[in-house]
Amino acid sequence: MFKKLILLIILIIGVAVVYSLIEPYMIETKEVVIQSDQVPQNFDGKKIVFVTDIHCSQFFSEERVQSLVDQVNALDPDMVLLGGDYVTDDASYLEPCFSQLSKLNAPLGVYGVLGNNDPKNATITAMENAGITYIGNKGLWVEENGEKIRIGGVEDLDTDVPYQGPTIGSVTQNDFVILVSHKPDYFPLANKLKIDLVLAGHTHGGQVTLFGLWAPFYNSRYGQEYVSGIKKSGNSTMIISNGIGTVNVPVRFSAKPQIVVVTLKRVT
Repeated sequence: MFKKLILLIILIIGVAVVYSLIEPYMIETKEVVIQSDQVPQNFDGKKIVFVTDIHCSQFFSEERVQSLVDQVNALDPDMVLLGGDYVTDDASYLEPCFSQLSKLNAPLGVYGVLGNNDPKNATITAMENAGITYIGNKGLWVEENGEKIRIGGVEDLDTDVPYQGPTIGSVTQNDFVILVSHKPDYFPLANKLKIDLVLAGHTHGGQVTLFGLWAPFYNSRYGQEYVSGIKKSGNSTMIISNGIGTVNVPVRFSAKPQIVVVTLKRVT
């Protein structure tokens, strides 16, 4: 009986290891509807796709970035927002990564911030060459038939100095505002009166979790609170994506990679 138990345990561990090598390829689409009376009529039903933490590397090839871009474009997004960590420190992967990201199609534009693993100057240059608008510590209006929403981003919380002023400085509480922050830990600092939606990544959903219930590695000073999912505070909602790639080891367990699709809905 004891030997059978040992064999069963070994079998379960073996299956878990094999599965953890497969899960990084199982990209899921997470759909979220954001309802607000601040959404302009001409933005009602607009689809915003959020992608973060690609980590293009020896573990995430240019071909996989191409496949990711194809998946995003197939969703027919109106806007694409990128949350940083395109590579893992190695600038040599910027060119293959952004040669594919340049193919993203969205009539209202493609915008992005940096993550803590992105070589700053080289990444900004690669983004601009790919036709992607860099919004780190910047804000801008996106217009549709005379109506507009505000989008902006902040620099990484730990490797730079994040500043939300350019995003919210010219808005009122009646404007719909989206802020992109690589790290969810910026959420407590976000202006809840003016920012309606925060999009973040960085945590990889824990990357390896106990069936999604607990993550031993969470990459947040707030423990398990900001590992993944949707958080609300005041007027603001934060969506924390599991991201796309992996770090340290190319495995995931009960933390599937995600493409987040946000549909704006106007309510009165």
